[in-house]
Amino acid sequence: MKVVAFAGFSGSGKTTLVEQLIGAFRMRGLRVSVVKHAHHNFDIDHPGKDSWRHREAGAFEVVVASDQRLVLQRQFEQPTQLSVHQLLAEVYDGVDWVLVEGFKQSDLLKVEVWRHASGQPTRYADDDFVVAIATDSPELLPTPTERPVMDLNQPDAICEWLLANADRFEYNRI
Repeated sequence: MKVVAFAGFSGSGKTTLVEQLIGAFRMRGLRVSVVKHAHHNFDIDHPGKDSWRHREAGAFEVVVASDQRLVLQRQFEQPTQLSVHQLLAEVYDGVDWVLVEGFKQSDLLKVEVWRHASGQPTRYADDDFVVAIATDSPELLPTPTERPVMDLNQPDAICEWLLANADRFEYNRI
């Protein structure tokens, strides 16, 4: 499987780009998974649902499955920060690409998503794992770069670049 991360500050457009890339990869017949960093207490189930009731009762893991979907929810007894590599180990082995959103400090190859209007700094000058930049304002990048600079508003072109460079993104499970 190939793995690429998308790093950038909140509001830069990471989620929108990942959403568009999922569609672009699927249109090319590829199977895609997503690993996303979330903050603290998030829920995928809701009060009153069976999975919520089981988790609230103290289950360490709740697996819910139907003929169309499987969800695994694990409740840590102590705050536990999993690495991106531990999360990738949970991903189904039969996917073609994994798009990682967040984990900007990781050692995964990354596409930096940057918007000048955000007022946030760039990362690429200080992060050797940034292999390309997706931006809506390439002329305003603060530091010259030899890395590819792609139009954030052209997800098909970004998908084509990823596919053309797929060998670079091959992930070796640890």
